[in-house]
Amino acid sequence: MAGLEELVSVMRRLRAECAWDREQTHRSLVPYLLEESAELVDAIEADDVEGLREELGDVLYQVVFHADIAAAEEGFDLDDVAAATAEKMRRRHPHVFGDSTAATPEEIEQQWREVKAQEKSSRTSILDGIPTGLSALARADKVLGRAQHAGVVAADAVPPAPFETEDELGPLLLALVLAARGRGLDAERALRTTLRGLEAEIRAGETDTRPAHPDD
Repeated sequence: MAGLEELVSVMRRLRAECAWDREQTHRSLVPYLLEESAELVDAIEADDVEGLREELGDVLYQVVFHADIAAAEEGFDLDDVAAATAEKMRRRHPHVFGDSTAATPEEIEQQWREVKAQEKSSRTSILDGIPTGLSALARADKVLGRAQHAGVVAADAVPPAPFETEDELGPLLLALVLAARGRGLDAERALRTTLRGLEAEIRAGETDTRPAHPDD
């Protein structure tokens, strides 16, 4: 891991000797993390091997940057981050590191959900933990997935639609955005508004069915 150690060393020197690097915060770095992550996705989807290597490095650099800030301000460093993540992966893969008999992808996914639910037992809604910064389309996919898994939306509920593949779906989505623009409408905002309504319904339903508290 000499390369990683060298990167950590470079970061320490930059934060010590470069005025720009030294004044950065977790918040100020968010745009760079989003940009580098998006560039990594582009490289992956373009099957760009050289680009993949470079963009993985740029994302790793952001992780190292945040960890160095955390070491100075929050009391944990990159090694702590790595150790905590390794331990979490061991907990969530008991079929590899424990005595679970889960073998199929479906069994493993269900096991992952159960372990994660135990870890996040303080959450009060199936919607908790979905990042608010996701695009409306990505958030819709997350919300519907959680809702289907919880039985709020039927798992086999698939409305009829004029497509079967992503190659067919892409142009249809593009056409919808174009049609929205032609009518002076914002497709992202429209989906976001509809999604807020669905989320409100889900949370209201959870409140209605929540068992009474002993102190109620």
